[in-house]
Amino acid sequence: MSKILRQIVDMALSEDIGTGDLSSSLLVDNVTSAKIICREKAIICGIEYSDLCFSTLDPNIEINWKIKEGEEAIPSRVICHLKGKSQAIISAERTALNFLQTLSATATQTKHLVDMIKHTNAKLLDTRKTIPNLRYAQKHAVKCGGGANHRMGLFDCVLLKENHISSIGSIEESIDKALFEFPNKSVIVEVESLDQLNSALLIKGITRILCDNFSPQELVEAVTIARGICPLETSGNINEKNIIEYAETGVDFISIGSITKNIHSIDLSLKFD
Repeated sequence: MSKILRQIVDMALSEDIGTGDLSSSLLVDNVTSAKIICREKAIICGIEYSDLCFSTLDPNIEINWKIKEGEEAIPSRVICHLKGKSQAIISAERTALNFLQTLSATATQTKHLVDMIKHTNAKLLDTRKTIPNLRYAQKHAVKCGGGANHRMGLFDCVLLKENHISSIGSIEESIDKALFEFPNKSVIVEVESLDQLNSALLIKGITRILCDNFSPQELVEAVTIARGICPLETSGNINEKNIIEYAETGVDFISIGSITKNIHSIDLSLKFD
């Protein structure tokens, strides 16, 4: 178990329970059985987070999952059986389901878009537009849905965007400075026109070029220009209505913030037997 996972779950439980669960304290704390039901079609994700919510409050709880992480559930399917102290199950219920419904939503939306472009060579990437304190969890969910991770944060990759470039002076200066200062890190540069793309392609050492807010027609030209020189990523106003058109341009990567920020929480419920 990662330290980050433990911290996230502890913070979530503390936020919900605080000084104590008043409602569950009214229950006779017997050992009881319960089940988690998925009410809609979904890619299930967040099992480890859910387990930790329950086991933190009842170390002796028995948890029996009927589905694996990353597998698809159908409506009304019982995906998990629980047997443990009734107060602990009730107190952990909402936090555990919050993790499951949010991470499953990200995985489900990712899988939907990945399936739409699977006939192309484009890979779907996430972004940093994640729910605060759920960055690692949501990026795991993206992988469960068949997507790939972009940089984890500001620390593991140099991404030169419009404000960086204008502040430093030019694309050429920005790239040269990044490659000199961080020779062992990936360097991605954002371009907003074909002219900027041509300038960036003259410099060796770039990991990837991000074509921001390009139309599909512009992106086709960009792919032709960059072919064999540098991988291309595209982003900006891409959704399920136009993702196929963008993927069919031949671009290597498509990054979309909606898979982590514009999600429909999966309908789950926990019931005592």
